[in-house]
Amino acid sequence: MDYGMSPELEQFRREVREFVEANAPTIPPKAGVRSAENRAEHTLITEWIGKLFAAGYMGGDWPEQYGGQGSSYSAERDVVVGEEIARAQAPHFAGAGSLVSHALIDFGTEEQRQRYLPGIRAGKDTWCQLFSEPSSGSDLASLRTKAVRTEAGGFRVTGQKVWTTNGHWADHGYLLARTDPDAPKHKGISAFIVDMNLPGVDVRPLREMTGTSDFNEVFLDDVELPADALIGELNSGWAIANSSLGHERSGVATSVVRLRQNVDALEDLAKRTDRGGRPAIEDGAVQEQLGKFTAEVEALSALVYANISRWSRGTERVQDAPMAKLMFSELGVDISRFALELSGEAGILVEGDPGAVDHGRWQDEFLYARAYTIAGGSSEIMRNIIAERGLKMPR
Repeated sequence: MDYGMSPELEQFRREVREFVEANAPTIPPKAGVRSAENRAEHTLITEWIGKLFAAGYMGGDWPEQYGGQGSSYSAERDVVVGEEIARAQAPHFAGAGSLVSHALIDFGTEEQRQRYLPGIRAGKDTWCQLFSEPSSGSDLASLRTKAVRTEAGGFRVTGQKVWTTNGHWADHGYLLARTDPDAPKHKGISAFIVDMNLPGVDVRPLREMTGTSDFNEVFLDDVELPADALIGELNSGWAIANSSLGHERSGVATSVVRLRQNVDALEDLAKRTDRGGRPAIEDGAVQEQLGKFTAEVEALSALVYANISRWSRGTERVQDAPMAKLMFSELGVDISRFALELSGEAGILVEGDPGAVDHGRWQDEFLYARAYTIAGGSSEIMRNIIAERGLKMPR
């Protein structure tokens, strides 16, 4: 089977679905990857994450001595779990806990693993990713935050990070900083653990056009890190970051489920919306657009499963992930834009406004969909990777 779900995986899906239905917290769903809006929500989410780890539905690819499944782990199971969490519109594992766990497992010391991994599995420690910077954009290797050795053997960190999901809730940060300014830009970067409560760490939530604050900018002003905050070897941060990012395989598969849900909701909206005195669903142009969206979502789903199959066989291509990411993010914008066109003026009203369509869902979907064309590598960067590395076209 090149891609798709085996009977064994479908049985696993039913098991996960029952678990999610019985244990997921009741939090009003929003578009995209969002942070908790208050302390009570944050507590519900962290408890939920702890239950997923305890049940073996997260962290399966960890070594057995740290709570994982070892050689019995299957990447396809991660995809199933992600899809079922998305299907139930339950909270996802936001932040950097998954990323840093793999960095520690693959490159950290045993002391670091024993200190930090249990808190991640229990859901009680929230991590944020301190990678992106205002001036670096998609070129992460051009980061300017610097970490300088101190006389005591630790590091003094100065710089600014941005687009930090869950930064305002985080206990720890997974940081990339420049430790050798004279080395080529990919070679002089190191990875660190940052206690977000240290003096000099200033987290400032960013108010987004969705009306919420899910991202933050983080200022690091002479933050003193101990020597054991370094992950792996000095100046090996680029390789460590890319290795930990390489473990993320279920994200787009999860997003396909949300796109499919949006197309279903769009069809329902067309049945309830008047166009020329008749339900919009009876309009040929609307039917054509709904059919186009349905076909594109199913094509994306097939692409994602094919990518996962290639990855599991060790035949993954450099263009696989960028193709799926590009298709998902651009399709999300198209679907939500069409929903606003169907809704008319009422479609731009937010939740709580009288007459808001579907409680303001489509306005929220449309505004957040644009973020996906930037986050995780912009659509322009994805096209460049596909063209230059996949198709071997000139720069």
